[in-house]
Amino acid sequence: MKKISLLIILLAGVLLTAGCTEENAENPAGPPEIPEGSVVEVNELGQINEALAEGPVFLKLGAEWCSPCRAMKPILAEMAVTYEGRATVMSADIDKSPQLAAYFKVGYIPDSCVIVGFEDGKYRYMQEDGNVTEDRYRARMIGLHDKETYEERLDLALQQVEKDKAEQKNETAE
Repeated sequence: MKKISLLIILLAGVLLTAGCTEENAENPAGPPEIPEGSVVEVNELGQINEALAEGPVFLKLGAEWCSPCRAMKPILAEMAVTYEGRATVMSADIDKSPQLAAYFKVGYIPDSCVIVGFEDGKYRYMQEDGNVTEDRYRARMIGLHDKETYEERLDLALQQVEKDKAEQKNETAE
């Protein structure tokens, strides 16, 4: 009986300490660092408004349980690094921020859009054809797309912002 008890205690000790002294073979340095240009998790409109002061905002509305939304995470992370300092990449979880889902009238996810400005109390969105609209339905991207599709829209927004700045500069000079 003593042998069985001793064997159980030893087995429990081995199981409880298994892996404790081993280094992580895949990543010995520990968890990966979050890049500086990381995706901003947004939960209120004020965050979007603040980011718009710096440039256009790519906004993805989704949920953790949505597999296409999860598939977008690495795309958004790459975009955040690529556009750092020129645009902000934001992501909102509609389950954690139902007020954002209601404000943007989200029906299907992932639901993405590029916001280029805020005028007269309304957001201005970049459409696929390069035109700006206050109608988000005309400018939104439903479902998972490739990174190039998102980047094309964001590039159009950056061009629009530069165009707007040039027009303001000309108006000021006159």
